[in-house]
Amino acid sequence: MKEKARIMDDRAMQRAMQRIAHEIIEKNKGTENVVLIGIQRRGVPIAQQLARHIEQVENTRIPTGMLDITFYRDDLSLLAEHPVINGTDIPFNITDRDVVLTDDVLFTGRTTRAAMDAIMEVGRARTIQLAVLIDRGHRELPIRADFVGKNVPTSRSELISVRIPPYDLESCVLVFDLNDEEETKQC
Repeated sequence: MKEKARIMDDRAMQRAMQRIAHEIIEKNKGTENVVLIGIQRRGVPIAQQLARHIEQVENTRIPTGMLDITFYRDDLSLLAEHPVINGTDIPFNITDRDVVLTDDVLFTGRTTRAAMDAIMEVGRARTIQLAVLIDRGHRELPIRADFVGKNVPTSRSELISVRIPPYDLESCVLVFDLNDEEETKQC
């Protein structure tokens, strides 16, 4: 794969997350009933960063959890014989709460559908909202994000890579061309 474009650096990502945090506060008329749940893996640090931004504005700590959707995926049989389980940790009750699911990239909508199925087993949320850093289009299911950091029109032969600590050394968003065999570059 060859790096085609660098569409966000750390500063752009932070600005987008700060804007999303303000939009979450505005849409929910405050934060009294809001909880953030990051979809494993990169949705978790995004949820944590959003919680920090919200705390700076509202001076209140937002409950934050993490959700593993592995067993809710519709392609589970196509995954490895022993899929990697990252774990779910939601140390609070979500019943009658406004749950904001967070993820790095919204593509077909299948990950979000699996996340909603998993959330329904945890409790009966009042609302489920979706915050994503990147919306790249190509939906296969009728799912849309409530909060989007950046819309990035892509072709199916492209890959969006969100790099974010603790999984990566640096924060950035890259576009790769899947048709090119050249070695990928690091941020």
